[in-house]
Amino acid sequence: MATATASVTTDEILTMDEIKKRFDSEWVLIADPQKDTQLNVLGGEVVYHHPDRIVFDREVLKLNPHPKNFAVLFLGQPANDLIYLI
Repeated sequence: MATATASVTTDEILTMDEIKKRFDSEWVLIADPQKDTQLNVLGGEVVYHHPDRIVFDREVLKLNPHPKNFAVLFLGQPANDLIYLI
């Protein structure tokens, strides 16, 4: 299990490049994501992040208020032995 600490971040709007650099290999919750016409996330405010999906999910459910418009992304390489359904 991951030992890194996660936190709720500040009100800073970041580009996807900035988000990927700061939160490499972590799950991120982005509030009010900026999107292109094909709904690719271009940036936004990271309101929570954590490297462990179970911890991430548990803590995001506790957020109050919870963002109404958001994106959840994993910013790492998927494990070779996992199958993902989209």
